[in-house]
Amino acid sequence: MSDPNENDNDKTVVLGGASAVPPAPHLQESSHNALPVGTRLGEFEIIGLVGEGGFGIVYLAQDHSLERRVALKEYMPASLASRAANATVSVLSERHRETFEIGRRSFVNEARLLAQFDHPALVKVYRFWEANGTAYMAMPYYDGRTLRDALKGRDGAPDESWIRKVLAPVIDALELIHRENCFHRDVAPDNIMLLRDDRPVLLDFGAARRVIGDMTQALTVILKPGYAPIEQYAEMPGMQQGPWTDVYALAAVIYFMITGKTPPPSVGRMMQDNYQPLARQADGRYSETFLRGVDVCLNVKAENRPQGMAQMRQALGWQLESPLFATSAASADFAAATMVAPPAGAGSKPAPASAAPAGTSIKPVLLGIGGAAVLAAIGAAW
Repeated sequence: MSDPNENDNDKTVVLGGASAVPPAPHLQESSHNALPVGTRLGEFEIIGLVGEGGFGIVYLAQDHSLERRVALKEYMPASLASRAANATVSVLSERHRETFEIGRRSFVNEARLLAQFDHPALVKVYRFWEANGTAYMAMPYYDGRTLRDALKGRDGAPDESWIRKVLAPVIDALELIHRENCFHRDVAPDNIMLLRDDRPVLLDFGAARRVIGDMTQALTVILKPGYAPIEQYAEMPGMQQGPWTDVYALAAVIYFMITGKTPPPSVGRMMQDNYQPLARQADGRYSETFLRGVDVCLNVKAENRPQGMAQMRQALGWQLESPLFATSAASADFAAATMVAPPAGAGSKPAPASAAPAGTSIKPVLLGIGGAAVLAAIGAAW
């Protein structure tokens, strides 16, 4: 790890192809916490501000080494830290230091983990590093819009084949990360980006946002009512989180795609379940197997849901048509040797992709992924 700029922005969306250099997106005016345009971080030059929020900043940057545009995320929790004149990020108070440091370690561990995955529906992490008192990661610059925005442009609810086209790769991607004992915990229409060919990309694994929210009990920051199952509100015996947590959230996304509404919040459903089954609401417009499958995935009690993505796929009546994309040994070696390397001139020593900081664990990793402020329509960031 080493020295360029990153952001842990819940509402981030990187645009564009991995090597293409598309037109500049709609950029925001710079702020006092953001690094100015023209700042060089090794081979990366900041050329614009994509989005800024409570937990980080996303920049558009030019990679002068490989001649491509990338998105740089910088860990910058605004409630805990501020930017000094020399670009260094410092905590606002000593009482915030522990929370800031734990959030930064979580951010780095998340980047290290994502750099090891190779799936078309998962955001790639080219490299990550620590510098200026904070941490950064470089990612592809994608061109697209969120699923929520894509649905706004449609005339009526999408048909079952389109829903499957968009979400089947997401199921595959989630199954891949679940195999590594990692969970997304923030699947929502704002966190699924559709590229120009409607290929989905699951956005923004905001682990730092999640851990800070946990430490400050700020559940309103980290949970999306309607998409978050009951076990995310309080872990207790019999209510642990796991693959079934992402099953619920993804089923809630399907519910939204069909009805245009968010499912009733799970907390209220525990007291009085007023959920109206899709098998009744959308009868005749979709296959019975599909609708009943969504309903069972939205069961408020975790033990009554499919326990993983393979079971969810079966419940929906979707067969796995091709093998899951998985990181090969060769690509894993590449991730460790190249993606994690610091930019030229960076001062920090790179950390091996396989090693976690002493005293920390990345398994199981509960990755609370934040929303996406697609460059075409940037909302409030992380």
